[in-house]
Amino acid sequence: MQLADFDFDLPDDHIALRPASPRDSARMLRVAPGQPLADLTVADLPEQLRAGDILVLNDTRVIPARLKGIRYREERQVACEATLHRRLSPSRWTAFMRPGKRLAVGDRVAFGETDDQACLLGALDATIVEKGEGGELTLSFDLAGPDLDAAIAERGAMPLPPYIAAKRPEDARDRADYQTIYAKDDGSVAAPTAGLHFTPELMARLQARGVGVAFVTLHVGAGTFLPVKTDDLADHRMHAEYGEVVQETADVLNVAKAAGGRVVCVGTTSLRLLESATGEDGVVRPFAAETAIFITPGYRFRVVDGLMTNFHLPKSTLFMLVCAFAGFETMHAAYAHAIATGYRFYSYGDASLLWRANP
Repeated sequence: MQLADFDFDLPDDHIALRPASPRDSARMLRVAPGQPLADLTVADLPEQLRAGDILVLNDTRVIPARLKGIRYREERQVACEATLHRRLSPSRWTAFMRPGKRLAVGDRVAFGETDDQACLLGALDATIVEKGEGGELTLSFDLAGPDLDAAIAERGAMPLPPYIAAKRPEDARDRADYQTIYAKDDGSVAAPTAGLHFTPELMARLQARGVGVAFVTLHVGAGTFLPVKTDDLADHRMHAEYGEVVQETADVLNVAKAAGGRVVCVGTTSLRLLESATGEDGVVRPFAAETAIFITPGYRFRVVDGLMTNFHLPKSTLFMLVCAFAGFETMHAAYAHAIATGYRFYSYGDASLLWRANP
């Protein structure tokens, strides 16, 4: 398929800059085979599910992965910015950096700012040790392990998507808003945003209805923000992200499916990880590895029955995924309805509840 097949006109004012409050008051569009579109809210989710269904949530925790600093090369200095992408070791991260063309292997970078915007030389220093073909650089920090984590947490900013960051700066509210209430394992540089809609009250109502909850972990990389640059989708390569499905979770999902329950993923991250962990026989197995699965129309889903996800941008790999899941023409029609009726898009936007087109 071609990139142009996934284009649509999204008015700029449809991109949400703040989340709904309370979180579960966000709108939710139900898309189901053979049924009309239904305009709901996230608070209606329990009534859309039944006892024995399992919601799969990604419990990754977003780190403040955007760092500003100064590049030092002999006597020359250049202001720069890094978005950490993937941890390689206790002291090394890959990162996307600006201005990339002015950075070279061997450069030293001092990250962190004080209130007067003076760079804290020596506080969080790194050396550029590699430049990759895809634009990634590898940073070797002077600190390692918990000391490095603490320094990043102190000096980093929440890595808001560029479509939000271009309109306003990150602030104290984002530290809470851009994190799910069940986030546990540090490692993501972007939020699994469908999970941002959940509240303790909503979780309690789901439990009371007999809906199970299972957790997986996929650390979302900065590659999720990168545009697709190839016209032919067959030429696109996804950035790898690390994920884990433990034995206990695999067992819960397999038992639920065998008993007639449905597996409903909260977010495309959970779906991509589960599909990576499931064999052709439909059995979920433990998984602890990187996945670069790229799902487009024609993909045969192995285990996931339902998907709760936000509204995605034109020509994005995530819009391609939902078209594969709920149907190409169905999702184009659903997005046209969402735009016409004022749904809010992207990370802080509204939700959709999609049921698989070919169960």
